[in-house]
Amino acid sequence: MTRSARIAFQGELGAFSEEAIRNIDSQATAVPCRDFIDVAQAVENGDVDAGMLPIENTLAGSVVGSYDALKSCESLRVVAETVVEIHHCVMGVRGATIDALTTVESHPVALAQCTRWLRAHPAIVVRAAYDTAGAARDVAAQGDVRAAAIAGRHAAARYDLEILAADVEDRSDNQTRFLMVSRAPRALDPGVSARTALLVTTPNVPGALLRVLEPLARHEINMSKLESRPADEPWHYHFFLELDHAAGDPQLAAAIGELRGVTESLRVLGTYARSVAGRARRGVPD
Repeated sequence: MTRSARIAFQGELGAFSEEAIRNIDSQATAVPCRDFIDVAQAVENGDVDAGMLPIENTLAGSVVGSYDALKSCESLRVVAETVVEIHHCVMGVRGATIDALTTVESHPVALAQCTRWLRAHPAIVVRAAYDTAGAARDVAAQGDVRAAAIAGRHAAARYDLEILAADVEDRSDNQTRFLMVSRAPRALDPGVSARTALLVTTPNVPGALLRVLEPLARHEINMSKLESRPADEPWHYHFFLELDHAAGDPQLAAAIGELRGVTESLRVLGTYARSVAGRARRGVPD
């Protein structure tokens, strides 16, 4: 019998990252990890087959811990992306009510997506947790009607919590985009709508970033994402780029060849099919 893939994610069972795993492989075994770097290292060490990392949310923006994990583990390759609709709920143990709550906890990225609800309840003390589903698990274990968590419906069901307020995110179109990483790249059929992720460093001189952008414009490659993260010395930066193209497009290869000549370093993180769900729903750490 074929063994199901083991895919690591940050958080506890019931997290949105587990839902992202199910989007790609419904038969996979989801493996909880404490932090994003733990996910990346589990993949790099061969403890799991793949890892799922949230990369950006439509309300809270970039998930910097995932970028740093990608940067730190050089053997990782991005092999897939998926988009998950994020709907947060305030949940507590049986008998809890909104009026009786004194604390609510969740992951900081989730809290940043629910600012309107939190501002509307200033008497409730907000506490940061390492994970949404972990916060739900802890509230269930406490058994205190004054404590609540903000997490998804899957977490409420898993930890037998009562939903006290549903859909408390600031916007109903809240989504998170996830990248799946493994130790080996995956081939795509030519012409598939794809993305390629790059990690580059540039000289700290005027116009360095412009020289990165020029080849992309010249070869008509759309850059859909640009993120900077600190490098190994003060005030130097790595740049994470995502480029949209058709798989096998020779213009991409030509552009990357030119980029190697104007950057101090360039690492291709992977080429992967663009998420159909993400394109359809637009017009997404957990």
